[in-house]
Amino acid sequence: MASIRVRFAPSPTGLFHVGGARTALFNKAVAEQADGTFVLRIEDTDKERNRPEWTQGIIDALDWIGISPGSYEGPYFQSDRAGRHREAAEELYRAGCAYYCDCTREQIVERTGSPQRGYDNFCRDRGLGPGPGRALRFRTPDEGETVVEDLIRGTTTFSNAALDDFVIARSDGSALYLLAAAVDDLDMGITHVIRGEEHLPNAPKQQLIRQALGASPPAWAHVPLLVNERRQKLSKRRDKVALEDYREEGYLAEAMVNYLMLLGWSPPEGQEILPWEAIVRQFRLDHVQSSPAFFDVTKLRALNGVYLRALSVEEFVEAARPWLTGPRVPWPPERFDPEKFAAAAPLVQTRVAVLSEVPALVDFLFVESVPIDEAALASAMREPGPAILAETLAAYEELADWEPGALKSRLQEIGAAHGLKLAAAQAPVRVAVTGRSVGLPLFESLALLGKPATLERLRAALGRTGT
Repeated sequence: MASIRVRFAPSPTGLFHVGGARTALFNKAVAEQADGTFVLRIEDTDKERNRPEWTQGIIDALDWIGISPGSYEGPYFQSDRAGRHREAAEELYRAGCAYYCDCTREQIVERTGSPQRGYDNFCRDRGLGPGPGRALRFRTPDEGETVVEDLIRGTTTFSNAALDDFVIARSDGSALYLLAAAVDDLDMGITHVIRGEEHLPNAPKQQLIRQALGASPPAWAHVPLLVNERRQKLSKRRDKVALEDYREEGYLAEAMVNYLMLLGWSPPEGQEILPWEAIVRQFRLDHVQSSPAFFDVTKLRALNGVYLRALSVEEFVEAARPWLTGPRVPWPPERFDPEKFAAAAPLVQTRVAVLSEVPALVDFLFVESVPIDEAALASAMREPGPAILAETLAAYEELADWEPGALKSRLQEIGAAHGLKLAAAQAPVRVAVTGRSVGLPLFESLALLGKPATLERLRAALGRTGT
């Protein structure tokens, strides 16, 4: 049995789509199951839209989800194979499997009477040779059907008459996608073509090209579309689809990989949180559903939160580090205290779903003065808020044991004297010290902030109330 060879063939025309990441991972899983080969091919023939930075972005994004340089063959660049594509086009022409056509789109519409009608094979028997303005069309069989056997979708039958005689090379000799991809797959020995559902209409045409070149079809597998909550295909104009955006927001690579593998496939044992090694053992292409898969950001956030909480505190601190330094943080670099953050980390870790949420929970520890949420302050300072704040300040000034238990006990006593439960009594103190009405556990926060800074902020808040 021939060794399995899969390929992932993105175009460098923009940020890396989460759908492309899912397809790449499906390919990786199939290759690893069979100890096969993963080939990376960059389809960079769209000269107007391709950019080198997009190519590097693809490589970096794949690396982030565990498909690293050295683990795959390539990258190959389709643009480097233009000569080979021309040879294949000439071979098909000489064999009578393709012919030249000088029809414009306007001429075809005028003859057929409708822009929806396909090509009418006008040039099929005109005997034109290559020349300016003449594209090369594949001669599709007049009768019969092309049957595509798909590992996910089963048998799909296409009427040859409905395929038209499609263009495989432009008038300048450059190959179109249908020919270039088919030839590259042949030359690279690709055994399994695993790609998005949008390519399914290309499969019969590429299968005919391969047949004309004397080759059998690969194992086709067209994975389902990704849709949003409205069951609309994910669109970069409407939805957040770039893998890089999720990475920047603070999703863990392991969580993203786990989630992407669940889009269209379910582990047979029902357990959804799985390490990559377990996914590879259980994954089967013929168990992938053909119906669209909902890219549920809420579920992804929840899954990422599970992965964050599973980290050791040391691992969490290291994972959060990029979000605590640099121009994005609201505090001067010199005010950040790694030891103080490490002490707060166990409290933070259980309260965030993505790492970009970390700075907002700890900024009160590192800024000189906190920006106050005015609405939260107004709510917290309703009677007896100012009195609670003044009495807490006086009590804390006298407090020698600056630790969470003692801080809590004193505020609890003050609240009880006003007929308040602790949750209500601590509201004005929280807003005064952190600037917000929600955050980390209050008394642990005060202990980490320290007595001088806590007292200073309580005084400042009282000054704002005029007390």
